[in-house]
Amino acid sequence: MKRILFFSVLALLIAACGADAQTNEPAGSTELALAATATVEGPQAALESMTAPEETPLPDEINAPLIDSPSLINIEMLDEVYGWGITEENIVRTNDGGVTWYNVTPGNLADAGYLVHADFFDATHAWVQLPDMNNYPNGGTLYRTSDGGITWDAFETPFSGGSLHFITEENGWMMADLGVGAGSMAVSIFQTEDGGATWQRVYTNDPNLADAGVTLPLGGIKNILLPLDMQTAWVGGVVYAPGEMYLFRSQDGGETWLQINVVLPDEAAESELSVLGILFVSETDGLLALRMSAETPQTIIYATEDGGVTWSLLPVSFEGYGILETPSAREMIFYTDDQFYVTNDAGETIQQIAPEIAFGDSLIDMSFANSKTGWVIAASPSNERTLYKTTDGGETWTPLTP
Repeated sequence: MKRILFFSVLALLIAACGADAQTNEPAGSTELALAATATVEGPQAALESMTAPEETPLPDEINAPLIDSPSLINIEMLDEVYGWGITEENIVRTNDGGVTWYNVTPGNLADAGYLVHADFFDATHAWVQLPDMNNYPNGGTLYRTSDGGITWDAFETPFSGGSLHFITEENGWMMADLGVGAGSMAVSIFQTEDGGATWQRVYTNDPNLADAGVTLPLGGIKNILLPLDMQTAWVGGVVYAPGEMYLFRSQDGGETWLQINVVLPDEAAESELSVLGILFVSETDGLLALRMSAETPQTIIYATEDGGVTWSLLPVSFEGYGILETPSAREMIFYTDDQFYVTNDAGETIQQIAPEIAFGDSLIDMSFANSKTGWVIAASPSNERTLYKTTDGGETWTPLTP
């Protein structure tokens, strides 16, 4: 499941590297302790109930070592059964909804969890980029698997890290981070048509490089790349100035970029605006999430039915810093201040759900397959991380790891 928002620890660390400008409060800090006495009645029974019933065959075992209770820092569930995760040391996979995890780390990738940039395309195809810190930001290694992590190919890349997205098994984009400072960020846009084996730079705004362009301005922090095909892609970010939004689209394979404007609410004039995520469910239908960071932070959602030419503000907004998931164009789950806010009709109605466990601001990542079934990673003050699962939209939770 591709998510509209990835405000996990990884994204926050990447966005903060080298930045000396003001930044937003992180979505999930570890200031509040995870409630030590919060338990779920009958945890073993609950775990068993999350596996397939006896009459349904269990998924085949993955031909990889089991990893007991992985301490996840990032989770990406593709559906209710299959998913990927990242720990401080490993790349892991599950094929039973997060109950069992397998270590599918490439052989040369140990102890690199916080450094990697990954794209988990489906249950069998994934890419993991490891930067070469001795050649940063101009070198790294891309690991590619087409069998669920059992085997990996490795390719040297002309970039270290950034926003990596594949649209098919062969075609992909990379927005490489070339450095952040004073509210500006230089990037290079690369494309591949052979699954990541080779890359071609199609754009850069770094004035120190030849053929640097200006259509994607140097000013502003670029934290989102969303390609729709090999010609059309979106870049979003934040400008640290009230009332200014960083949203651009290319329709010529990344060679030039056009700024996209939306009609903003009046209060946006006094707010710093962050593009939190972009999601397209078809060539024409998509969602755009913006955070207005004023005295009271607020996340607002826009929709488009014409491929992003025009955007309409939906009747839904979420107050506070938090994490937003959009499993589909009509399903959204927002977590903040110990509450889950769930909509199944694009914001026409919102259900407020108080979880039985007081997570506080301990959540560092979450992934929902739909508005009912989801997973969260909660971290204690000592950085012990627990994976929980819900099947009722966030009201009850069962710990899966450790």
